[in-house]
Amino acid sequence: VLGNKPALVEFYAPWCGHCKNLEPIYAQLGESYASKKDKVLIAKADADTHRELASRFGIRGYPTIKWFPKGIDEVPEDYSGGRDLESLRMYVEEKTGTRGTVKKVVSHVEVLTDRDFEDKVRKEWTGKGKNVLVEFYAPWCGHCKNLAPTYEKLAADFVNDMDVIVAKVDATVEKAVAQKYGVSGYPTLKFFAAHSTEPQEYSGGRSEQELINYINKHAGTARAPGGKLLANAGRITTLDSIASQFAALAPSTTDDEKKVLLQDGLKKANDLLTTDKNAKHYVRVFEKTQESPDFIASESARLAKIIQSGTMTPTKLDEFSIRHNIISAFVAPQAEQDDELERDEL
Repeated sequence: VLGNKPALVEFYAPWCGHCKNLEPIYAQLGESYASKKDKVLIAKADADTHRELASRFGIRGYPTIKWFPKGIDEVPEDYSGGRDLESLRMYVEEKTGTRGTVKKVVSHVEVLTDRDFEDKVRKEWTGKGKNVLVEFYAPWCGHCKNLAPTYEKLAADFVNDMDVIVAKVDATVEKAVAQKYGVSGYPTLKFFAAHSTEPQEYSGGRSEQELINYINKHAGTARAPGGKLLANAGRITTLDSIASQFAALAPSTTDDEKKVLLQDGLKKANDLLTTDKNAKHYVRVFEKTQESPDFIASESARLAKIIQSGTMTPTKLDEFSIRHNIISAFVAPQAEQDDELERDEL
């Protein structure tokens, strides 16, 4: 694959935490040199799967990054620089004389200062029901640089959740707020829950998935990496119980018996309209299924097709995903699995 071109190669293991942290940075590096593949390659190899290859190049830890001056047959040299995007980019540029094109990222991370921290976090955000994750960082900190692209992705993942804010503070400049919240190392992540008086310090992993899991748990959201919604987004447990009962009805169930169950569900969904905005989607399913027995199957397929089309705004995608999640509660487990397979094939 490398031929006789110079290449930077990351040897990684899928289970390695440091590799997961490096992944978005290394992907950005690859993107910056995507149009220069005739001059240099940015590559990676799963050293856990390809153990002979790893043994050949003396890989003993993950991630290991090596520079191959003229393809794989040349003796490589170890890369020992920083694992932030700028350090890696400068290294490749020094080796090849070729500058990578780093795309400017539109940031969804809120920047806070000593002057506005309390007003925004305490009054404007948490005081009004929003949850805020704040990173206290130092510009010179290597771990902060490694976290930066993941943190940007995290902010983008939650951009459609009005009750979640991802923010950062340069603790070397905004010293008063850093001192107030006991920041002594970098990066320090603190979570300010809605209507809370004291923040929680985040001590988990720094991968996109781990940070998303934490926010989902503490803010009641249902996001996945990339910003899509999880299958449980929008679902209401009490109404799901009735929906699953309907899905489990035997073929011999009479129309009158079905109607009794659907009307019970409709009444309970209507009772929740003022407290849960997603109850209206259950109301529609309970009503339409009484009118047409085929509604659930046809609507589920229609929504899946719309979602797969990829032609809508993120806000609309959320709306249709929630509607599909809800109608899936009315589908028997095997039929729902078949529907998911069909969506994957579209």
